[in-house]
Amino acid sequence: MQSICAAFKARPFARAFTSRSVDGFVGGIGNTPLIRLQKLSEQTGCEIVAKSELQNPGGSVKDRAALGVIRDAEKRGLLKAGGTVVEGTAGNTGIGLAHVCRARGYRCVIFMPNTQSQEKIDLLRMLGAEVYPVPAVPYENPKNYNHQARDYAKSLPNAIWTDQFDNTANAEVHYRTTGPEIWAQTQGKVDAFICSTGTGGTLAGTGRLLKEKSDGKTQVWLADPPGSVLYSYITSGGKLTERTGSSITEGIGQGRVTNNLATFVDNLDGALHIPDEKSIAMLYDLLDTEGLYLGASSALNVVAAVELAKKLGPGKTIATILCDGAYRYQSRLFSKNWLQSKGLESAIPEHLKKYAVLV
Repeated sequence: MQSICAAFKARPFARAFTSRSVDGFVGGIGNTPLIRLQKLSEQTGCEIVAKSELQNPGGSVKDRAALGVIRDAEKRGLLKAGGTVVEGTAGNTGIGLAHVCRARGYRCVIFMPNTQSQEKIDLLRMLGAEVYPVPAVPYENPKNYNHQARDYAKSLPNAIWTDQFDNTANAEVHYRTTGPEIWAQTQGKVDAFICSTGTGGTLAGTGRLLKEKSDGKTQVWLADPPGSVLYSYITSGGKLTERTGSSITEGIGQGRVTNNLATFVDNLDGALHIPDEKSIAMLYDLLDTEGLYLGASSALNVVAAVELAKKLGPGKTIATILCDGAYRYQSRLFSKNWLQSKGLESAIPEHLKKYAVLV
């Protein structure tokens, strides 16, 4: 751990860049920094490091999946010039797809639950995507936003439904990029990796690579929000329960095991359930102590990394994912009224409530 810590501290203001320019928007995806969270590392006696995926050009980890599924469709001859890309998405994958479609000349159509933040919907439309917010219903319902996206794509010529949840090109892009980057940035000394999952692509692809590189020594854990069944599925040995409850986090948590997650779920070492109260407190704490302006899923991942560090003991390196920033959720996360409506205002320490500046 000392060598890793020294590497992070030796050049605190330096960041390595590619030695040449990159080719357009898609060339800027990936190779994001790995940030050592200083206060939490000192508190736990571990190295808590977080992959800053908000520094992708589209602002989130989903840029990787968006590029991966489109390139896979192009390679297989399913998408040709001038075609249409359709997806059902809770937000960030749609934003990544809209960026990549603009860069590569495709029409982009997004179906999404009408529970998502207005910032995400507005941004999608600004990026030229056609957006159809539809009622949020369970996956089993034929009116689920994913099924509506699939059916719409089938009705068009030269169109694909990218199927982010079950298209394993999603997990594959993380196996080829995110995993190797973390392995290199930790100098091959990562004891555990933990993150939440929506599609399962980041956890499965990154986890598989880290397991392979470490000969199974790197532990890989899932972090789960309220309203998701995956924590109980993993800790019960594979029993799916009915989905109940909800979370302030967007785009994570699941009611089923997706095809992406299925590629790795049997190799997970464990799971942690993270309540919203802990996520919102961490979100405000990271802003105050680290200057990081993060979304709730990123904060949840950091809570999980800290809890896993405490389980594994001092001297370990724990890696996680900063999925995106707070810019797409600020009207909620920093609103006093919204926090009160969710019963979360009291979860924020008194000295941090000064950041809740919106009514």
